[in-house]
Amino acid sequence: MKKIIVGLVTALLVLAVLSGCGGGASAPEAVIKIGINAPITGDIPKVGEGTKFAAEMWLEDINGAGGLDVGGTKYKVELVIEDNEAKAESATKVNTKLITQDEVLVIVGPQSSKQAVPAGGVANDNKTPMVSPWSTNPNTTLDRPWVFRTPFLDPFQGPVIANFVTEEFGYTKAGVLYDVASDYPKGLAEFFKKGWEDVHGADSVVAYESFTTKDTDFSAQLTKIKESGAEFIFAPQYYNEVALIAQQAHELGWDAPIVGSDSWGSAELMNLCGDDCKGLFFSTHYAAAGATGATKEYIDRYNEKHGYVPDDVGALTWDTMLIVQKAIQDCGAITGDIAKDRQCVRDSLAKIKNFKGITGEMTFTEEGDPIKCAVIVKISDAGEFEFYKSVCPE
Repeated sequence: MKKIIVGLVTALLVLAVLSGCGGGASAPEAVIKIGINAPITGDIPKVGEGTKFAAEMWLEDINGAGGLDVGGTKYKVELVIEDNEAKAESATKVNTKLITQDEVLVIVGPQSSKQAVPAGGVANDNKTPMVSPWSTNPNTTLDRPWVFRTPFLDPFQGPVIANFVTEEFGYTKAGVLYDVASDYPKGLAEFFKKGWEDVHGADSVVAYESFTTKDTDFSAQLTKIKESGAEFIFAPQYYNEVALIAQQAHELGWDAPIVGSDSWGSAELMNLCGDDCKGLFFSTHYAAAGATGATKEYIDRYNEKHGYVPDDVGALTWDTMLIVQKAIQDCGAITGDIAKDRQCVRDSLAKIKNFKGITGEMTFTEEGDPIKCAVIVKISDAGEFEFYKSVCPE
């Protein structure tokens, strides 16, 4: 028994010495968790891919600097990437998990409005800051002080497209084809219609045709548009649907312009659409072809790493990660009280002014929306998205 007691005392003394020299168990490392709510699978996986790649590139820079410096302390950053499957119900479940189980400090995403609008409600109700890099529907941030975005809004984008077509082509009769079951195209179609009618009168939208998500045959709607006397088609659809619409329209003999919106800007568009989309115009957030400065640096780095030029989703996500970084650093400290730290990040986001991103300079309004310009892109004969002109808020 004496030997056992002596051995135990010796072991305790050794442990005490090791602990005093730093050889014992250390306190858990402080980690900042950032949630990524993205469509990794589903109808628009390229959107999820661009989101994930941009966020991971940002994390590489943070890790390369030894962590995120907040008030002189370096923190390890962890991205919690979750797949919302491009479904509204999945996006809300993802946000709930990120907030309650993972206890993330801030959420980036969802991207498309169909997921961002309902997911934003979850974030706001749980007082967790959320920034959508791509959602342009006003309802994403409406009456939600915890929700922000980095793109312009559809009430701005709709009239921008209407004015561009009027000035560029001199047309007076519009045809519209949109998904009535999806928040983004439905809302943008309505804002475009109002903007067009403000310029050309109540009967100037001569065809206003809709379809439902997952539809792949648009021949009936396109035939009606063609027979209506419309001089062009406005199609505010996602890249996978745009290819089908353009191809089917041309098969029906349509030879007038088809004009799009920022949802066209995926790197996958030309792979699906090919010659049918060359020469067409759409409004978006940045133009890759001919980019300079920080924008070109990001494009070259992304292209070298992933083998293709990043689309607007990748660019907007990059800006969003930098904005989130600034908001966290502006807090000056991480207290470890998740509710207090989330409040600080939210308040810091609301105070950001004149942030110079690769998609333009932005200042947040009280509603969490940025004041920034739109870009009109022309798809070149080489299939590149070329800058055509910039349109800024009045």
